[in-house]
Amino acid sequence: MTLLVGTNRPGSSTLKVCTHVKEIYAGFKIPLKVLDLALLPSEIFERTAYTNKPASFQPFSIGILESTGLIIVSPEYNGSVPGILKYFIDMLKFPESFEHRPVCFIGLGAGMWGALRPIEQLQAIFGYRNAFVYPERVFLPKINDLLSDEGRITDPEILERMRDQAAGFIDFVEKLRSVKLRSQSSVTAQDAIAEKISVPR
Repeated sequence: MTLLVGTNRPGSSTLKVCTHVKEIYAGFKIPLKVLDLALLPSEIFERTAYTNKPASFQPFSIGILESTGLIIVSPEYNGSVPGILKYFIDMLKFPESFEHRPVCFIGLGAGMWGALRPIEQLQAIFGYRNAFVYPERVFLPKINDLLSDEGRITDPEILERMRDQAAGFIDFVEKLRSVKLRSQSSVTAQDAIAEKISVPR
């Protein structure tokens, strides 16, 4: 599965949240391929990129096309999704990048709604693109208060919501794709919830 860091802002809270997401999925024995928009090649911003994608963009395109499921973590900028995230979506192959691809969303914001508006906008975009949208979203309000000085989420309720979403999304992807993401020897998603697998701190 693929994890998309939905901003290119240096040292972003989004990237810190993505660290938690990786750890949670690792607890389910599922490694995530991370696509960090801060690492997009400068060539993709050339005007010619709309018709001729640079070779340096290929790892990003392939990271989406080969993903069994997509986890998008997006902040809220000016009441919407970051411009870089929308641009990235526009640069991907149509329609195969998102058509019939399972996707789930985590939103974070400085305000009390935790990026409700951009996540709803993303749901509309991915619905239009015929993706399979997992309905259980996670919102992280007042993100500056949620993160410690070390960039860690300390609220156990928030962490539990993120674990619950991950467990449900894994099951969602496995059923839609008819694949087994977890090895036979690993715990099931529901077992992991029951056992209260902790995220490393």
